[in-house]
Amino acid sequence: MSRLTRLRARLSTADQPVDGWLLIAALSLMLIGWVMVTSASTEVASSLTGNAWYFSLRHGAFLLVSLAVGALALRVPLGWWKANGPLLLLVGIVLLVLVLVIGREVNGSKRWLSLPGVPFNLQASEVAKLCLITYLAGYLERFLPQVRREWGAFLRPLMVMALLGGLLILEPDYGAVVVMTGCVMGMLLMAGAPWGRFLLLMALVAALGALVAIAEPYRMARLTSFVDPWADQFASGYQLTQALIAFGRGQWLGTGLGNSVQKLFYLPEAHTDFVFAVLAEELGMVGAITVIGLFALLVWRAMAVGRRAELAGLTFAAYASYGVALVIGAQAFINIAVSSGMLPTKGLTLPLLSYGGSSLVVSCIMMALVLRADIETRQARRRTRSTAVRSGVPDNRKGTQA
Repeated sequence: MSRLTRLRARLSTADQPVDGWLLIAALSLMLIGWVMVTSASTEVASSLTGNAWYFSLRHGAFLLVSLAVGALALRVPLGWWKANGPLLLLVGIVLLVLVLVIGREVNGSKRWLSLPGVPFNLQASEVAKLCLITYLAGYLERFLPQVRREWGAFLRPLMVMALLGGLLILEPDYGAVVVMTGCVMGMLLMAGAPWGRFLLLMALVAALGALVAIAEPYRMARLTSFVDPWADQFASGYQLTQALIAFGRGQWLGTGLGNSVQKLFYLPEAHTDFVFAVLAEELGMVGAITVIGLFALLVWRAMAVGRRAELAGLTFAAYASYGVALVIGAQAFINIAVSSGMLPTKGLTLPLLSYGGSSLVVSCIMMALVLRADIETRQARRRTRSTAVRSGVPDNRKGTQA
């Protein structure tokens, strides 16, 4: 086979528009989420509204809106996100400030904004995650060599995160602080910042976390109940013990879809923060591992998109994809770990799966951002290869196909 024929063959294999596995994983999680929200919310919906399908219908509407918004976001070039990164960060900060001023308080936390004409409450921290990713991806594109060499360039993103974290702590929303801090640290690590800086920062964060934990009695109660939830199973350990009972009842194959007992007012927030426990009860270990596998597939493919973009020289696309993978992966890990008793209780939704309009819309925009990065990377590679075919110059780059 001649060199020209080989180049043409390689060009034809890159003609698929987007990463199909990434799209399949995201859509599968959204469909499973709708089914599980419907199953987990029927009794609560009947009690609160008299309509057993109230939350299911709303979640279905959220899905349609999220898919429409994601489709629109997919048409936005990455250049727009890159150019408006600082403005988007400002929007995220303003929303977090507005939550503290006029936000709606639920269960002792101010995390939601009620906007006129919007049929759901806007959770500002979800928007702030997206804004932070786009800002930091643009920052790393502009200052990548300095981030690797200079402390000042390395610390600036962390100072931005400190500001966002301070606003989130005032709500309070400690789960979002953990996810966003992990995202920033992960993006800086993947940018090639020295390991020693991270070790020092991890020690400082651990010390700060210990001080925050002992500052309020309820935080210490959560930590102690996490260690031994059965010691106080009707107070601080109630949610975790009920979630563990759900896991135990599910066994290997589950009790069957719709047959959960824990959703019958035993497990609080069954269709939001603890939907994974209901899934494990009804679909068993097989269903739970399947969902974990879908999240792993989604994160892996998002990372692969980022790697392809980095090899193609599209730095913003690469770090935006890495940031989305880190946020989705960290939030899914924390939610599942909390539900299964591996971490203290945190109020975090399961991305693409839990009930909630803000989380679904922002998650779909994040998926659209990664898919757009994949599209532009494939377009750049096709242009390069087409040029190589026309000029007869071989394309010797390695590892561009993940």
